[in-house]
Amino acid sequence: MKWSGRQGSDNIEDRRGMSRGKMVAGGGIGTVILLLIVLLLGGDPVKLLDSLQQGSPAPESGQIASSPGEDSIAVFVSVVLKDTETVWGKIFEQSGNVYHQPKLVMFRDQAESACGFASAASGPFYCPGDEKVYIDLSFCDQLKTKFGAYGDFAVAYVIAHEIGHHVQNQLGILKKVDSGRSGLSDKKANQLTVRLELQADFLAGMWAHYEQTMLNTLDPGDIDEAANAASSVGDDNLQMKYQGRVTPDAFTHGTSAQRKEWFMKGWKTGDLDKGDTFSASLR
Repeated sequence: MKWSGRQGSDNIEDRRGMSRGKMVAGGGIGTVILLLIVLLLGGDPVKLLDSLQQGSPAPESGQIASSPGEDSIAVFVSVVLKDTETVWGKIFEQSGNVYHQPKLVMFRDQAESACGFASAASGPFYCPGDEKVYIDLSFCDQLKTKFGAYGDFAVAYVIAHEIGHHVQNQLGILKKVDSGRSGLSDKKANQLTVRLELQADFLAGMWAHYEQTMLNTLDPGDIDEAANAASSVGDDNLQMKYQGRVTPDAFTHGTSAQRKEWFMKGWKTGDLDKGDTFSASLR
């Protein structure tokens, strides 16, 4: 992706240099959400619980220095966020609506959100409570080392997926799904969540479509990098890797094939009307 020297977003909250105070264990829905995110992204929920209960000591200096490599990733993330603002702003404008830009919080080790505490183990996520995307930049390296997803556009896909959840939030889809899950069995609630996540993959692909047609920033191979990233974090792939078996009833994001399929559908069509994963027949 052509990003060097380009304008970044003003909606970045860089908390990487903040002192790491003791986290207070609190339980509740925020903790549950983070535990689910950790499990789905291949993290260790036990380690997250330990961090919530024990906290992390603050460094003596009160500040944590960042590396040049991490700073470069931070600039890249900011540029990608700016591009999502440009693309979705135009799409919303064309439909007579206003796109409200979310914030993106970059942190190290841990951060507090309206959805609860986040740790490095939780992976990137969107919190509708404060309309912010949270990402520990170490996850960008984990895409390569843990998931085998290489290339800068793999990272762009992850950001675009989380921004997709923000788009869903603005369109009222998140609230509707949350209401629809109420009273359902775990199996049926998970099936509904899968469709929500696959739509976020579609929206990530749709963003990539307009990223190219509007801004012409993609390099050869970028879409392959994103499609590979989507496939690498499929439920079946993660379950087999971390528990040695596949349990479809526990899927919450979709299979590798489904995630790649819906990303590619968004990329190829660029048509929001084609992204109705809730009535589609999933293969």
